[in-house]
Amino acid sequence: MLERYELEAFLTLAEELHFGRTAERLGVSTGRVSQTVKKLERRVGTPLFVRTSRSVRLTPVGQRLYEDLLPAYRQLREAVTRATEAGRGLHGTLRTGFGPAWGGDLLTAAADTLLARYPGCEVTVREVPLDGGFGLLADGTLDVQFVAFPVREPELTAGPVVVTAERMMLLPANHPLATRPSLSLDDLAGLPMILPEGANPRYWIDHHYPRRTPSGAAVGRGPTAATWQEVLAHVSAGRGVAPGAALGASYHPRPGIAYVPVHDAPPVEYGLAWRTASDSALLRAFVEAVGP
Repeated sequence: MLERYELEAFLTLAEELHFGRTAERLGVSTGRVSQTVKKLERRVGTPLFVRTSRSVRLTPVGQRLYEDLLPAYRQLREAVTRATEAGRGLHGTLRTGFGPAWGGDLLTAAADTLLARYPGCEVTVREVPLDGGFGLLADGTLDVQFVAFPVREPELTAGPVVVTAERMMLLPANHPLATRPSLSLDDLAGLPMILPEGANPRYWIDHHYPRRTPSGAAVGRGPTAATWQEVLAHVSAGRGVAPGAALGASYHPRPGIAYVPVHDAPPVEYGLAWRTASDSALLRAFVEAVGP
């Protein structure tokens, strides 16, 4: 069984490939690192590193050992961290927000899970209107937000995809295309698409509200909307069409709106984004509670 200092010395040297930097990271002398690695090599029975006056590199056996040990070491550290945090308890307030209605359900459930585990903390959940974009994250009003990807803001960190939903097009129920079993992106040519107001990034708008079809035809531009309810009102009144997700059909059913799949469009991906500067044990615990 490896001692902790042997494990840390080996993994750190495998990453740094430099005895001086390894010693600096571990807070020990270079000689101590060298002695520890030699002891480990004697135990294994074969060299783990090739050392020259100019370089350090892993042997094939050392590379395999590194790849085998690293996941287990990370799991061990995370387990100790979770246990330590549970023992100390998490405190403070985390401000969360959501745009799509199903995001509100996810955040509320995660908040309940977190509060049951850490009663000393507080989680607030608020809705972010369609025109809000990432603004409430950027100005510090929110710490974390459930969003439709992509997120490429330099001050924000994007987490993993939590929800994937089939992309739909919302059409007035009496529109000629509304009775089709599915649409293609080329069917959007000339249709007036309802656009979100506000400061949503250009790359985000272009991803969800394309300006042209794959064949190059222009997609029309309809009225703008600040909230999802305004989008539904515009579509129902026949003023335009809007992109959406399959989940919306169950959360926002309207007699005047048809939800039609777009068979050649990529799915809509949702997840969490947070202010990088807001990173904390409480935020990480919340992200873990949301999933995936």
